[in-house]
Formats: sequence, structure tokens, C-alpha cells
Amino acid sequence: MAYQHVRQSYEARASEYSELFGTIDATAADDRKAIAEWAASVDGNALDAGCGPGHWTAFSHEHGTHIEGLDLSPSLVRLASERFPNLSFQVGNLTCLPHRDNSQGGILSWYSIIHTPPAEVPQILNEFARVLRPGGTLLIGFFNGARVEPFDHAVVTAWFWPVHEIERELQRAGFEIVKAHRRIDEGCRPHGSVLARRRKT
Repeated sequence: MAYQHVRQSYEARASEYSELFGTIDATAADDRKAIAEWAASVDGNALDAGCGPGHWTAFSHEHGTHIEGLDLSPSLVRLASERFPNLSFQVGNLTCLPHRDNSQGGILSWYSIIHTPPAEVPQILNEFARVLRPGGTLLIGFFNGARVEPFDHAVVTAWFWPVHEIERELQRAGFEIVKAHRRIDEGCRPHGSVLARRRKT
């Protein structure tokens, strides 16, 4: 399975990844604004799906969300738990979330599906829809590109996604699109994000 290779790759570089990217100071101001607004709007419990070293989980909590983190890498979960002992983190797979149907008011998936082969992304989005209650929101961040295609990421192969393709997959999974954002920062790969809401009917 692809997720096993991703887990092994992040296990090997968990400490390095956390040191380089595991602080809010290392993030873009526009990302902080988008996630803060999402966090403040969530009604009920929330999940940081693919939380890494936990900085976005803690940031979302600071902005009013009752949120827990989940990640594929046990080492990243351990680091997150040590850094933010007041929050809950657990090891888990995005294709089979350990949550009841309709149990979450929001899900943050910030660059957590970038290593997922495109054919497996619909399964994850369907799982997000399963655990979100109707009207719950999903904020998803990813590398924006002209087409769905792989590239050499520093840790393990990742994928570009056009925003409209992510929107289409979300709609197929039972979401309605609230808004989308595209951005290119100097020295960085193009960014894309979509805020979506699970349909009520």
C-alpha cells in the first residue's frame, strides 16, 4: 500500500521535518488567516487529519476549535504530543478514520493528501464526508498545478492538483464548495486550498 511507504518515509525524517516546518512561524500569513477563520467557524469537534508535528492543531485550538490531531507517522504523533501535551493526538490512516459517522463539525486536511496516489484520493474524501456531520466544513490545502501529476518532494513523491479537479472530487464525495484560493509565493510551489461543506441532503 502507498500509505506504508509514506509512513516509513516520514518516520525516517520526523525530527528533521518537525524542526524545519513544525512551527507557525514557518507558515505563510495567508495560510494562518485561512485556518484561523476556519477554526473560529467550526461548530463542534474537529479533526486535524494529517497533523504532522501538531502546530496547526495547536493553532486551530488557540482560535476556538475543540480539535484533535491524527497522523500516519507514530514519530510525528509522539513529537506532537510532547510539544502540545494539552491536546489529543493519535496514529491513524485517513482511509479509515477512527471516528463515528457524523461526529465532527470540521476537518482540517492541510497538505495531508499530497502524497496520496490520485486513484486513492476519493476514498479519503468519502471518509471525510462520513465523519463530518451535515453542514460540517472541510478545509483542504495542496500543491496547485495545471494537471494532476507527480513530482519529487523532499520526503516522498507528491502530487500537483488543479483546484477545479479537487473541487470536482469533493462534489462527488458529497460536498458543496464554499470558496477556493490559489497563490504563488516566491520560492515556493503554487498553493491551492478549498473550503467545502458537507451537503445537508
